[in-house]
Amino acid sequence: MVVSATLGAVWGRVEQQDFRSRVRGTLLGSAVGDALGGPVDGLTLEEIQAAYGAEGLVDLGFGHGRRGTVTHHTQLTLFTVDGLIRAQVRRDTGAWHPPTDLHRAYLRWAATQRDWGPDERRTEDGWLAREEWLYARREPTRALLLGLGDDRMGTLESPKNPDDLGPEAVARSAPFGLLVGWEPQLVVQLAVECAAQTHGHPTSCLSAGAYAVIVHALARGDSLDGAVQRALALLAARPGHQPVSDALQHALGAVRQGLPTPARVEELAGDGAADGMLAAAVYCALVGEDVRHGLCLAVNQAGPSAVAGVLTGGLLGALHGETALPPAWVAELEGRPTILELADDFAMEMTQGPALHNPAGAAPGWLARYPR
Repeated sequence: MVVSATLGAVWGRVEQQDFRSRVRGTLLGSAVGDALGGPVDGLTLEEIQAAYGAEGLVDLGFGHGRRGTVTHHTQLTLFTVDGLIRAQVRRDTGAWHPPTDLHRAYLRWAATQRDWGPDERRTEDGWLAREEWLYARREPTRALLLGLGDDRMGTLESPKNPDDLGPEAVARSAPFGLLVGWEPQLVVQLAVECAAQTHGHPTSCLSAGAYAVIVHALARGDSLDGAVQRALALLAARPGHQPVSDALQHALGAVRQGLPTPARVEELAGDGAADGMLAAAVYCALVGEDVRHGLCLAVNQAGPSAVAGVLTGGLLGALHGETALPPAWVAELEGRPTILELADDFAMEMTQGPALHNPAGAAPGWLARYPR
């Protein structure tokens, strides 16, 4: 695949099929990890073992009334994808500022947390905001609700929640890494700017940028170790990078310290801040024997299990594609039709966008789905 500075990849059929598999793998993997970790989020390892047995949680548990339900992390990840597609479509108008399009997408998510259901009168919302299952309120954090509680967009110069070290911005950032036609430094920049809309602390913002660029390298066919090295090289030029760089180095070093254990994952996760959760996810993805093992390792610990599952699942999905995911878990996943539809739309936009829309005209069905 040939890529330019921003877009304009030259795609053959095999490349398109591989990319679509990685997009599906990333989004489904994140959601499956979310569904696995959600029911044990905030429990200690002892509490998890008391509820699920000595091995801990090894299958989907019950959350929000059924197995396979997701949290606000998956909801926001889907609106990230929606915002990225809308940014590409709006580029035809000559207006090109992706952070603004992402902010509008996140405000559409914020509306799902306030409203009873879709408002059919808001024709500019597009199709995703009309998916009724996304209107379930799944424990969004205070930082998210405050950051998106008004129309002012947080920026790097004036971020929302500038002291918040939480990992929620990282957990929605995998889609930025799927912009495989972009240069890595632009992927980092966009993820960092969009993180500042809810989590303005440099550690949170740079953790989001690091995670996005790791996914970016994986989606372009790199190894996970190589992807982390690329992220470290890009981070080195950014002020305030040291905590995030140290966390990633710690994760790489932990791989060589014997068999993986929940205690090692908890040590990496620390107090559940963005850099620690990034390190824990990288470690679990590196040492996992397969996707199932890596995800179970990620969620069976005392930290934020849903975030750990989301981040680990996104990495493994980008690395291996959708067919590596546990099929029984995917089959029970809440919102799977929506996730697949959005993933395929994203893959089609990134590989065949000019055939769908251009400054001279556009397919009416596409503009109905993703209004300018």
